[in-house]
This record gives sequence, C-alpha cells and structure tokens, in this order.
Amino acid sequence: CRGKSAWPMAAHRSRSPWRKPHKTESPLERFVIRGNTVSRKKEPDSIVAKAYRGLRKHRELFDVAAGWREEWFDPDFVVAWKANTREAWDAIVTEHVPGAVYSCKMMSETFCEMLIEEVDHFATTGLPARRPNSMNSYGIILNEIGFRPMMDILQGHILAKISARYWPRIAPFDGHHTFIVRYKEGEDLGLDMHTDDSDVTFNLCLGKDFTGAGLSFCGVMGAANHRKHQYTFYHEVGRCVWHLGRQRHGADDIQSGERLNLIVWNHSSRYRSTREYTAPVYKKEHESPDAICLSYTHDRDYGIFKSYSEANDKWQGRGWCPRRGFEYDGFESEEEPPGGVRPPSE
Repeated sequence: CRGKSAWPMAAHRSRSPWRKPHKTESPLERFVIRGNTVSRKKEPDSIVAKAYRGLRKHRELFDVAAGWREEWFDPDFVVAWKANTREAWDAIVTEHVPGAVYSCKMMSETFCEMLIEEVDHFATTGLPARRPNSMNSYGIILNEIGFRPMMDILQGHILAKISARYWPRIAPFDGHHTFIVRYKEGEDLGLDMHTDDSDVTFNLCLGKDFTGAGLSFCGVMGAANHRKHQYTFYHEVGRCVWHLGRQRHGADDIQSGERLNLIVWNHSSRYRSTREYTAPVYKKEHESPDAICLSYTHDRDYGIFKSYSEANDKWQGRGWCPRRGFEYDGFESEEEPPGGVRPPSE
C-alpha cells in the first residue's frame, strides 16, 4: 500500500468505527462496526424481506444496532485494522496484479458458516428469490432478503476504505448490489469472461468444500491488453479478492463439490458522473487474445480460437468485442452460424 493512509488512525478511538461498548459485554464483542458513513437514500424493504423477518435463522446477521462483531472478522485483519500502518496492511494484503487485483483473509469461518446456513435456511422457506445477475442462474440477492442495511455498514466502514487505498478517485461509495453465487455440478459450473456492473468489486469465498473453480483475470476493458491473461486467483474460505469492475475476469469450472461466494458490486454516483466513467478510453489491441481470456458472449473472434458447444452456441455471431476499428493486426471475425444469428430470447 502506497501513499497516505486512507484508514482512520487507531489512536483516535472516538473517530474509529471499532467502538468500545459497555463493560457488561463479552470480550468477543469488545469492538463492533455500526452506523452509516454516508447519506443514503432509504430503500424500502422488499415484500420478500418483510416476509422473511420472522423466519430468520441467525438474527444477529441482520441486527443493525449491534453491527458487525469482531469475531466475524479474521483475527489478523482486525490487528491490521487497529494498527492501521502500512506495515500492518502489507503483512496481510497480497497484490496479485500490480495496481489491479488484491486479496486478504478478511472474514472468519464463523461468519462464513453462519451466512451459508442463513442462505440454505432461506431456501427452505419457499419464498421467491431472483437470480443474482444476468449471468449467474443460482444464488440469491442478499439486499432483497433484508441484508442491505448491514451491507451499508460494511461498505462504509470497511470496503470503501480498503478501496480508497488503491483507487481514491472512485469515491464515495453510495450504493451496492450484494448477492451470493453458487457453483456445483448440475448447476452453474463456471462463468464466462466478463466485466461487472460495478465500480469496485469485492468477492469473498464462503465455502463449502470444492476443487477447481479458479478466478482468472485478464486486462481492464478498453486497454490494449484487456484480453491477455494476468493472473488466476484460487479461492480460500474467508479470503476476499477485490478489483475494478472493468477488469475482465471469469470463473473457471468447478471440478468437484460446491462453492458459494459473497459478491459486492460497489457503486459511486460521483465517480459515475466523471468522464473516466462516461467516456472511457478504448485502445487498439496489440495482438491476438489469450485463449483463457476469450468470451463467447462478447467476442467477435471467439469461434476462430475455440469451438462453440451446445451450451453456448446461441451466442455465435452476436459478439461486439473488440470494437470495430480497434482490432489487432490480422483479426478475423467468426462466421455466422448456419441459419443466421439466433435471437437473444432463444
């Protein structure tokens, strides 16, 4: 971590979000995170969230007054937060791609297990749940079951401050889309290369037991190397990886077991009004893409390097990337499928 620290100094106890409670509280609850850091538009609870209030398994996960408890975080993360020195953060944060992809052990197994149990419990209630996003078919939107207020707190006190250490121009965070995705045999195995509808993404592995399922990173959308492989990250329970939403990435297929991840797409209204966001730079690619970075949903040359399968052949001929006029030298566009391009509804 370089430059002036964006984290509140531990010495200023009155300003720190880790607040000492009354002496009657247990040692494990000696510090909690609570309260909002930015003004937010109050979002009404969804019909599902209202129906779920009386059915919650772990009510403490939704307790805004109590906030986020210390035992929910990894002990080393808490130490770094309290010390708030460059040395302390360097000791726990790994920079996987310079200036682009970082991770650290953030949450405890206690928290991860609780959240998985809550999600599994919700599935037994029969209440409806929308798919997490346009690409993942299995999972749940946590904001829609009443978890938004707790995520507001985490975003303001933790995620925004971590992000500010690396991308201070993307601030303040004033919104988020928070959801859980699930990968297992018979459901989603992986996820095609893509970018997120997010300014900064935080991705936390909750469990369960699994093999495979790496997270492969390529370049930032619009960069000359945005389809060149940079790094493959391997999930560990409690470890959180963060990156720009414009960083091209994809979930490699799971080999066995089941994996659940908590994902937070952070949004900054101020940043989204800047020219960097509204008119991003797009450069010509220097050379052909790496195979691992190809996207069957986005790329015009996917079929040149890879074969479509029955599962993804509806996308053939529908790609847009790279933009016309920005292709690498020698670029070839894939042919349209027999019978023409299929409409998106098929």
